[in-house]
Amino acid sequence: MTIASRINALYQTESRRVQATLIRLLGDFDLAEESMQEAFAAAVKQWPEQGIPDNPAAWLIKTGHRRGIDHIRQRQTARDNLSRVAEDEPYTSEPDTDHIDDDLLRLIFTCCHPSLAIEAQLALTLREICSLTTEQVASALLQKPTTTAQRIVRAKRKIREANIPYEVPERKELPQRLQSVLKVVYLIFNEGYSSSEGNTVVNISLAGEAIRLAKLLAELLPDGEVFGLLALLLLHDSRRHARQDANGELITLEDQNRTLWDQEQIRSGLAWLARALELTPAAPYTLQASIAAAHAKAATASDTDWARIARLYQALYQRQPSPVIALNHAVAVAMRDTPEEGLKLLDQLAGHKAIQSYYLYHAARADLFRRSGDLAGARTAYQRALTLTQQGPEQRYLSRRLTALDSA
Repeated sequence: MTIASRINALYQTESRRVQATLIRLLGDFDLAEESMQEAFAAAVKQWPEQGIPDNPAAWLIKTGHRRGIDHIRQRQTARDNLSRVAEDEPYTSEPDTDHIDDDLLRLIFTCCHPSLAIEAQLALTLREICSLTTEQVASALLQKPTTTAQRIVRAKRKIREANIPYEVPERKELPQRLQSVLKVVYLIFNEGYSSSEGNTVVNISLAGEAIRLAKLLAELLPDGEVFGLLALLLLHDSRRHARQDANGELITLEDQNRTLWDQEQIRSGLAWLARALELTPAAPYTLQASIAAAHAKAATASDTDWARIARLYQALYQRQPSPVIALNHAVAVAMRDTPEEGLKLLDQLAGHKAIQSYYLYHAARADLFRRSGDLAGARTAYQRALTLTQQGPEQRYLSRRLTALDSA
């Protein structure tokens, strides 16, 4: 592997940690991102001549820290910031990099501070923790990009002006902060498990980061929903190697080679689920993990206990009503009963404005039309879904479905 390739790989795996640490050291989101980018640019210039350092992440943090301090010193309007940075983290050539593994967790709790609206918490964390573009964040949250951008800017300003601390809160404060943090970790995993755009199905680094953060939370706070979320992520991620073929093309759950599922990860997920069921058997993440477990235990697609899955989705909807959960419940009912029964439930969702721009809603309708023999309805729904997804493998999968319909 060339040095340029190694730097690119480091950017994929370490840039979020480096940026989180620079936010702690510099106290400014935008400055930290700018300094991180400059540090990687410096690596591209220097490492081919000097060689890759023994601890690349520490080198990047130190270089980014120096660039950030230089920027602060150059900005006449930022003298107050310089004083604060000097007091909180005295500048030396050796900034503290011992806590890099915890900085992402600190950053999540900062972004999820209760003084921020929940929409701002989610948007800011997805933007800063995952390095998603504003458009990707908007897609994950089913929002307009302009709305998302405004929320991110306002959230950063609020953190700066209110001096929101960059720290993991004390244990007594954790419960009130936990739900938004869990939701953020869940959304991070979702973006890694099924990228909202681009030419790959899975972002392994992003999904792995979410699992790592969930494990950190499980160590920090032994709570049933933390265990449930961790179980859910592990059970979903166990299918990673079966979700795409050698060419990166999407393979649906029904058609996956289940011998490729990671059995050790499934065992770990089921163990965490057992702990969650002892504490929060009917809580949302635990219920979702129970659904994932039903899939994990099915040796073949035909062995899937769709009756149990439908009941679990119904229980989940009662506790967390949303059109997306109703969509999944409708699909489970269709698989348990008939496609027509599922389509009736999907028709009831047609009045939800957000669901109309959700490509999986139209993809689900198309699949159920196809199973029921309504090829014209399937074709229209597939075409609508195709216009709404920006992920290459999804687009090609839907196109293949349309071609198969034409052949039929």
